[in-house]
Amino acid sequence: MAKSKTVFVCTECGGESLKWQGQCPHCGTWNTLTESVAQPEPSSRYAAWSGTADVQLLSEVQAEDVPRETSGIEELDRVLGGGMVRGAVILIGGDPGIGKSTLLLQALAAMGATRPVLYVSGEESPQQIAMRASRLAVDAGKVKLLSEIRIEAIMAALKRDRPEVVVIDSIQTLYTDQVTSAPGSVSQVRECAAQLTRMAKQSGITLLLVGHVTKEGSLAGPRVLEHMVDTVLYFEGDSHSSFRMIRAVKNRFGAANELGLFAMTERGLKGVSNPSAIFLSSWRDDVSGACVLVTQEGTRPLLVEVQALVDDAHGFQPKRLSVGLEQNRLAMLLAVLHRHAGVACFDQDVFLNAVGGVKISEPAADLALILAIVSSLRNRPLPPKLVVFGEVGLAGEVRAVMRGQERLREAAKLGFERAIVPLANRPRQPIEGLEVIAVDRLEQAIDYCR
Repeated sequence: MAKSKTVFVCTECGGESLKWQGQCPHCGTWNTLTESVAQPEPSSRYAAWSGTADVQLLSEVQAEDVPRETSGIEELDRVLGGGMVRGAVILIGGDPGIGKSTLLLQALAAMGATRPVLYVSGEESPQQIAMRASRLAVDAGKVKLLSEIRIEAIMAALKRDRPEVVVIDSIQTLYTDQVTSAPGSVSQVRECAAQLTRMAKQSGITLLLVGHVTKEGSLAGPRVLEHMVDTVLYFEGDSHSSFRMIRAVKNRFGAANELGLFAMTERGLKGVSNPSAIFLSSWRDDVSGACVLVTQEGTRPLLVEVQALVDDAHGFQPKRLSVGLEQNRLAMLLAVLHRHAGVACFDQDVFLNAVGGVKISEPAADLALILAIVSSLRNRPLPPKLVVFGEVGLAGEVRAVMRGQERLREAAKLGFERAIVPLANRPRQPIEGLEVIAVDRLEQAIDYCR
């Protein structure tokens, strides 16, 4: 029997190499080559999908609004940009047990009342899915179920039943007869996803793919998988908290930075309409080191409490740790604080935390973080009913951020009375019940909080 030829496939770009190397010769990433069996390329593999297309001018193409259909879950529709689009391929990734299957089963049960839906399970038996539906108390009587991992059988079922919405749970469990490697390998995931995507585009099926994640938190499999789909959603959450967040990192039909918030209950995931109230449920304005930040997630302003703890360093190297915030930016802010405000923390341990498990990456959090650090260092609480936002530059200037008016209106709605904002974000018209302190230098904001 002839020995199978092996190749090494990059999980980032999908490039192949005849021997293992520490660095992928195609994309330059390190430690991403995995061993796989070389596959012949049959000429008829894509024959069923090939065809001729007419070349036309872009000006002759009529741009039309894409119709959307609701998923039955308001927070999921928000992240998707207003609802699902026919023919869209959506990839949902998250840690094991985070609630991916629960959310999709709830969505299918809601959509099954008005259009045909299909749940394809490659990980769980029909009995397990029926037990989950019973536990969630959802009406899944019109949800069709298929327990199969062979892509050819799944494609035949889709052509026969013609559903409008299909869930594949999960893409890493599928395999095709045209590839001899094991399910979950780079070649299998790439080939199965390609066939499903082509069928969804041609038949108008809304396809939701569940993907596994690696220990680093990225989607498992080749990186080309994220390029093939229309929308990539990440399911995030702390295992010690009942709150879950869905974040869109790619969306061809809407904003790519929307955030949906859910609460895990005995009856499944429930959407949270006012997340700011949850993040501030235990907030106290008489505690040093705490500051309320108005951050922006897509079109939604969120009020989040950021905490700082500054303590004497007991080792040779002071510690700089942050949870939910960028650690490299912390070192930069401490240098700016020392240079332009005369507040030194070189002999102090500095710890930062974003309460509620939310991750904040926008630079609008700079000013709130600095004021929290100064408050903890001086052991003096900030003025009561105060919210802060603004980007701090290396020269000590406070820069404007986007959607400043919406942030201020959200703070006023939740009962805050003062706001420190960049000078360029000062509102033209006064906001009832809210005193706005506009600053253009870091020193002005610190002086106000003394």
